[in-house]
Amino acid sequence: MSETLTELSPEVAVIGGGPAGLMAAEMLCRAGRRVELFDAMPTVGRKFLLAGRGGLNLTHSEPYPQFLQRYGERAAALQPMLDTFTPTDLRDWCEELGIATFVGSSGRVFPLDLKAAPLLRAWLRRLHAQGLQVHSRHRWQGWSEDGALRFTHPGGETLCRPRATLLALGGASWARLGSDGSWAPLLAARGVDLAPLRPSNCGFEVRGGWSEYLRSRFAGQPIKPVSLRFEGRNQQGEFVLTQHGIEGSLVYAFSAALREAIAREGQATLTLDLLPQHPIDKVRAQLARGQGSKSLAAFLKSQFGLQGLKLALLHEVLGEAVHDHARLAEGLKALPLTLSATRPIDEAISTAGGVRFEVLDGHGQLKALPGVWVSGEMLDWEAPTGGYLLNACLAHGRWVGQRMAESLA
Repeated sequence: MSETLTELSPEVAVIGGGPAGLMAAEMLCRAGRRVELFDAMPTVGRKFLLAGRGGLNLTHSEPYPQFLQRYGERAAALQPMLDTFTPTDLRDWCEELGIATFVGSSGRVFPLDLKAAPLLRAWLRRLHAQGLQVHSRHRWQGWSEDGALRFTHPGGETLCRPRATLLALGGASWARLGSDGSWAPLLAARGVDLAPLRPSNCGFEVRGGWSEYLRSRFAGQPIKPVSLRFEGRNQQGEFVLTQHGIEGSLVYAFSAALREAIAREGQATLTLDLLPQHPIDKVRAQLARGQGSKSLAAFLKSQFGLQGLKLALLHEVLGEAVHDHARLAEGLKALPLTLSATRPIDEAISTAGGVRFEVLDGHGQLKALPGVWVSGEMLDWEAPTGGYLLNACLAHGRWVGQRMAESLA
């Protein structure tokens, strides 16, 4: 079959079928705009579905002022969008789609069945009923010489000439699901200022690597409960030991600070409290009593319940110093771990960097490209896991869709 060249002229072209793009499309369709959505993958919402594989974390139930603080330096920039689609609004939106939600023990919010697919199906049914047209397997290739959007697809090439364009192409992690960052050079060539794309909510490599014993026996196992301290901040949770270092929710909460420290200094040293329920004075007192005829492993298990991976990690870092009770006490309560690098960006849950907020006008439109809006993870912001990423993508997509509808009207 020979390749063909076709042309489309929708009122609005939305490029990217993730949460931000779909939510913007919903707002535009509600406003009566004629919207066509283009996605490079065979189906939309691929990363959304992957996020729900272990239980879709929609948002977080903590007090709203505390919720906003999770967005760090970009909290002020994102607040107008989040104010229009708060965690409570998100839960109400799910209810409208027939998806009940609940608050877990950690404060995170999930669908009642913990699945992403029913929510996505219900959402797409409503979008199609509102008139949204979806073009799958259409990969955006930038603009033609006369300013048309260019898409390649299995049948050839399509040129699209919309009145307004929304780019919602995601970051640069999990390229196999569609977000590969290939849009960055296309925008940079058009004069759009970008912050470099960097891994966020990512794993880290430990300096020097783990011993073969630790890797072969414990890689993939969780360490819990444990407290992590870095740059004066302390948080309790859990993480996973990997072949190369560490990853997991507790590590992700510190990923931005760890990444920036490594960029500045070449490494970052955090400390782990392996016994967060035991005060340091109590630990010292119990160690001072001596282990008697017990082996060190048996003594630590009987006194503190310490065994398995925690015990192995203690030996890995302290070596022979575990037999010095003073050093052992310090190690149990502040075990130093030096990280040398982030894992590759494609392994990260999300990315930092992207289109700077400063190059947008007050309505989310690119100053350098009138008629082109940007939303979601393409923008230069980041947040930890826990529902913050998804809530912000949905909120920003909603806000931008409303601004675009107002502009078209």
